[in-house]
Amino acid sequence: MPDESQPQHDSVGAWAKQYYFASRALIEATLREHGIGPTQWYVLHQLVNEGPTTQRELALALKIERATMSGVVSTLVRKGLVAQIPDAADQRQRILSVTAAGRTLWAGLPDPVALATAASFEGVDEADLAVARRVLQAATARLLEHLDS
Repeated sequence: MPDESQPQHDSVGAWAKQYYFASRALIEATLREHGIGPTQWYVLHQLVNEGPTTQRELALALKIERATMSGVVSTLVRKGLVAQIPDAADQRQRILSVTAAGRTLWAGLPDPVALATAASFEGVDEADLAVARRVLQAATARLLEHLDS
């Protein structure tokens, strides 16, 4: 039986995908203890740090499809962590903000991204990290250009 923790080929893309899955698993495990998921955490992060935002703008900022965002927001509203009010300028739009309960939860949450980063890159040379960032940034930009052409 093949070792599923190893990519099927030794490409940068395969390792980037394996890193993503491993870091996502750590983030999910960290947040599960607090009763929220990663997408909910990102929504709270954005609202705490950027302030009230329309649901549409939040979906665009987080690159989340509208249907997915609707489900995440409904869950956060049901949990009492986010308030949702109609936009005065456009009643079809909803403005989201963090509630007092959401701020209390947020204050007690560990930063799962910081935990994953620390666990991943502890002891790694800064110059190596800079190279990895440049390579992945350039590769991502080229892929996006290719998609746009």
